Amino acid sequence: MSRNAAVLADDFTFTEAPRWHDGRLWFSDFYDHAVKTITATGDVEVMVSVPGQPSGLGWLPDGRLLVVSMRDRKVMRLEPSGELVEHADLNGVAAFHCNDMVVDALGRAYVGNFGYDVHTFESDPDSGLERIAANLAFVDIDGTVSVANDDMRFANGAVIIPAHRHEAGGTAVLVVAESDAGQLSSFKIHADGSLSGRQVWAKLHGRVPDGICLDADGNIWVANAIAAECVLVAPGGELLDTVTTSAPCFACALGGDDGRTLFLATAASPLPGPAVEHRGAKIESVAVDTPTGNSP
Repeated sequence: MSRNAAVLADDFTFTEAPRWHDGRLWFSDFYDHAVKTITATGDVEVMVSVPGQPSGLGWLPDGRLLVVSMRDRKVMRLEPSGELVEHADLNGVAAFHCNDMVVDALGRAYVGNFGYDVHTFESDPDSGLERIAANLAFVDIDGTVSVANDDMRFANGAVIIPAHRHEAGGTAVLVVAESDAGQLSSFKIHADGSLSGRQVWAKLHGRVPDGICLDADGNIWVANAIAAECVLVAPGGELLDTVTTSAPCFACALGGDDGRTLFLATAASPLPGPAVEHRGAKIESVAVDTPTGNSP
């Protein structure tokens, strides 16, 4: 099956980390240094400024927003007063800019980082930079930081598949998009948040997985960072559905009143110069058959 997305709103620099929360879509606009929201009718509002450049989003059990501050390698927390404060410092584990994040029901976060200067790598073939493995960070509810896995090939979007979706006695599973490996990788999540049992959840042949989201059937929508598409993938890698977008797709989220709207973050380029100059990033949307699986 294949379907086309429609533009819901545009005039952004680079849209990333969409999350449906409290009746609207939240997302980061990188080079506007802002977390924004958009309603189903396209009304946009700036929620908080993040000078260090926002990316991954999530919420604590008490409703406070967590947001990755990329360039200073921190997770920030938005207090009820409107003050943005440091929640966790990832400089000890992140080799370069921090990126996407998933937050579990207990308020614990898994945060990826580039591992290397990807923008220089892509724009300057003679830079001498290499694609290297990077740490996946675990941020406990109190802000304590540790390494969840030390061999991630550009950890990007992530979802948590709840334990109840597995066999009796099963555990929750973390699935992470490894952009440089062209695959989704899975881990068992233990009670203390630690990970084990790494497996390839799906190979994405010829695609670069970026943001991902889970549907109620346990399949995963995958934004393809090198093509104008978002694909629905089953465990093992079977391609179930394709959405065509107007530009390369960097992230996705299921939401809307019935959970059956797939929101898509698209842009012609993630590079700061073109992104700021052209402001061509968009939020697009399309109706799909299966609702959200209640994980980003």
